[in-house]
Amino acid sequence: MTQTKSNLFTLINNTIDTLDFASISVERKTILQPLIDFIQSKVTANQDIRLNFICTHNSRRSHLSQIWAQTAAAYYNIKNVFSYSGGTEATALFPMVAQTLTNTGFQIKTLSEGNNPVYSVKYNENDHPVICFSKTYDDAFNPQSEFAAILTCSSADDGCPLIVGAEKRIPITFEDPKAFDNTPQQAEKYQERSIQIATELFYVFSQVKK
Repeated sequence: MTQTKSNLFTLINNTIDTLDFASISVERKTILQPLIDFIQSKVTANQDIRLNFICTHNSRRSHLSQIWAQTAAAYYNIKNVFSYSGGTEATALFPMVAQTLTNTGFQIKTLSEGNNPVYSVKYNENDHPVICFSKTYDDAFNPQSEFAAILTCSSADDGCPLIVGAEKRIPITFEDPKAFDNTPQQAEKYQERSIQIATELFYVFSQVKK
């Protein structure tokens, strides 16, 4: 990583220092390129950058992507980035996601309890926290137009042939850590997926020229 200064929380910075762009395959970089191009086009035009990360249940990968994208934008000082997430159905943010992010240095506060809790996730002291709860991708909380729809799981990609309002549809799918729920490998696999998502999204934002 070549960034020399950051106002992110120290433990998050320590994690960022371990991210290895060389671990991203050429094939994977090709998959990431449309997202780089979308962000670059918005930066060049001095327009807001709205990213809606979409998965089936909006419970794991889409939230990890939303949070790491917002963090990467702050790290590389790319302005006017607004990250969202949604699902083809609403469930709840899976608790292991919050625990994984807490272990990485994010400050997470529960704003409301219930079957679908609402969380605030802070990556530094001053920027607005990312607000996380499970919702459908077209929920009123999310942008209704002028956004990129990033499909983070194959079932959402297959199940959403049309995403109304999206300027660009970009499939960037990740393996689901849910496969390791209630196993001895659970914490390790959630951390592994979080780091993969962080690495790829930090690579994306590192390629954007301001």
